[in-house]
Amino acid sequence: MESAAFALQEQMSNTAMFSEQSLEALKNVMVETEFKKGMSIYWEGDPSDKLYYVIKGRVKVFKSAYDGKDLVLHYFTPDDLFGELGCFGYDEYSFTANCVTDCTIGVIAEKEVEALLTGNIGLSFEFMKWIGLMNQYTEIKMRDLLFYGKNGALASTLIRMAHGFGKKEADGIHYTIGLTNSDLAQLIGSTRETVNRMLQSWKNDGAIGYYHGSIVIKDVNYIKAICHCEDRCPMNICRL
Repeated sequence: MESAAFALQEQMSNTAMFSEQSLEALKNVMVETEFKKGMSIYWEGDPSDKLYYVIKGRVKVFKSAYDGKDLVLHYFTPDDLFGELGCFGYDEYSFTANCVTDCTIGVIAEKEVEALLTGNIGLSFEFMKWIGLMNQYTEIKMRDLLFYGKNGALASTLIRMAHGFGKKEADGIHYTIGLTNSDLAQLIGSTRETVNRMLQSWKNDGAIGYYHGSIVIKDVNYIKAICHCEDRCPMNICRL
């Protein structure tokens, strides 16, 4: 039932478009800072004057609604860059960034970025590609929610998780990342109860199972059909 062409690999970092020289230049001006699990790195509405580079740990970036519900847009892992800057057209952070685990983060001040970009056409072009990539992440998530509803959004989330954190076993695809049904609900802007119902339906159809409480994908083609996945997205886009 599992597609032989389905690719499993480490989640690609979002800094792959930067040259080694550019990454080294960024690392030379960043200040390593420790954040404990549960700490917020910045809040939605704070002045957008820094970028952040994940050295160790996992960070989630989310948007909060007036009813208190959160929509998690991205998970960032080591070698990912995130944040917004005034020089890129953002006066305030559009989202909140929170540490899922204990984290070591490289903090890069806006003035340092501006100094690096001045007179460095190559780095400026790489930053343009990075901004475009970040916009693509958000656009694809919104596409799944708007076109295919909660079912499609959950299915595409499981596919993205499998690409970046999947491991093939005899009984299907297991995940190497631990996300609860509440975490999955935040990734699709829904409730845990709704996620429970969808997963139970897919389990009844034989598409998924469980191993020690974690989801196992038994029929990846079934899941792909729900979100109309055609294996056309680049691997650097198909990620959490």
